[in-house]
Amino acid sequence: MAQTNGFMAAALDEARAAGERGEVPIGAVVVSDGAIVARAGNETRALNDITAHAEILAIRRAAAAIGDERLTGADLYVTLEPCTMCAAAISFARIRRLYYGAEDPKGGGVDNGVRFYAQPTCHHAPEVYAGIGETSSADLLKRFFQSRR
Repeated sequence: MAQTNGFMAAALDEARAAGERGEVPIGAVVVSDGAIVARAGNETRALNDITAHAEILAIRRAAAAIGDERLTGADLYVTLEPCTMCAAAISFARIRRLYYGAEDPKGGGVDNGVRFYAQPTCHHAPEVYAGIGETSSADLLKRFFQSRR
């Protein structure tokens, strides 16, 4: 479990960096064979791209690094429960395991909302582990949004 915490710590670092850039502070890392192969924080504002969520960017970068659009055997660590768009991308990339920090009752698509992986139309569902670094992830988001009110 020490590695799990280390990988989530790396995702939290990406989230903090995103927040410092004025992005919603969400970070993600893709891990393959026990090593981080890609990392990202949200870049929706910087790229003027609503699809530039941390998970999507990390998956794109991992696929480029590995040289394959299928990330079979890879794990994704993300600080917030993925939205439906990101849950679908995780499925299509064939991510083996998803670890996420804070739940997102309003925008989540894994354990909240549409519960994408429970749908009969979902072709691949990763193993899901929620609550990894939950307090740190939630606190980071709360501080970010409080500073904007």
